[in-house]
Amino acid sequence: MKLLAATLQGWIGDTVVDATGLTGLFDLNLDFNVDEGKPDEGPTIFEAVQRLGLKLEARRGPVEVVVIDHVEKPSAN
Repeated sequence: MKLLAATLQGWIGDTVVDATGLTGLFDLNLDFNVDEGKPDEGPTIFEAVQRLGLKLEARRGPVEVVVIDHVEKPSAN
């Protein structure tokens, strides 16, 4: 499920957190329309996820981030 969440994050463009509590490996087929301008060519990514019995819902909450506050070029040696 963590891999699915990471994959969905790439398609959706927002952070996706796995809150299912499911572990293990799953074999999934997620077919959806990648062109939102043509809605008659298949389900949206949200509809496709629902067909798997899952749900994407917007929430606010803590997420892990990496903050780089200083960068220097390495020395010559």
